[in-house]
Amino acid sequence: MSAHFLDNEHLADLLVQLETEGLDEAGSRELDRLLAETPDATRDALAPAAAALTLAARLPLEPLPPSLHGRLVEQGRAAVREIAAGKVVEMPSRRAAAPALGSRLGWYAAAASLVLAVAAWWPVLTKKPAEEVPVAEVTAPPSAAEERAAMLASGEGVIVESWSATEDPSSVGVTGDVVWDDATQRGYMRFAGLPANDPGQEQYQLWIFDATRDDRFPVDGGVFDIPAAGGEVVVPITARLPVRQAALFAVTVERPGGVVVSSRERIVALAQVATG
Repeated sequence: MSAHFLDNEHLADLLVQLETEGLDEAGSRELDRLLAETPDATRDALAPAAAALTLAARLPLEPLPPSLHGRLVEQGRAAVREIAAGKVVEMPSRRAAAPALGSRLGWYAAAASLVLAVAAWWPVLTKKPAEEVPVAEVTAPPSAAEERAAMLASGEGVIVESWSATEDPSSVGVTGDVVWDDATQRGYMRFAGLPANDPGQEQYQLWIFDATRDDRFPVDGGVFDIPAAGGEVVVPITARLPVRQAALFAVTVERPGGVVVSSRERIVALAQVATG
């Protein structure tokens, strides 16, 4: 069977219309005329392939690379010739409706899905040969400790102050530091020796005292937990308001979820920013 129908847009359109909407008498005569000019072409052999290829081509896909596009066209034409010659399993004709979907569109959707799959996977396939693509090529996001180290390495403008103990029993043996950058509004707290908390009963909360603000209203730096596993813990700071000039960092013990205004009854760690 000739595959020239793929190059005859009018013939292809009539075949698609035949499969999807049907043809009136004039359209049917025109289709028969065009088929007569195409050697070995019949309605049943050409219509399903033409409809599937046309519908797939009209979907909003990213343009394929020219080399792949050419190969797909040639493979499609070869497949049509093989189907007509009986060399592969015959595709359903327009008279064989797809029971699962209740219409012939199911067959077309399946063919279109194949085209979609090839187009969607093309960027991945061209990135590396298939045998070279590792099973999992996803880089894990950096940990808080790694981000803290990177921030320290950046140097300029970064505040680094050690925690000092208070009179609260939970403060005994607490070590670590706070790292903060006013310019980027980012920072991290590092703790060792701070007791684990029960999130259902209480949580730790950071307060950032801004030299340009009233000391009665420090900036909420976020609530956090210390796990029971022990060891060193690095916690990102999540300031709720901009901090123009950090002067003091304080960690308090509050109810679950934190508070808007702390009574400051339990302060377990303090870090004073040196001035100079």
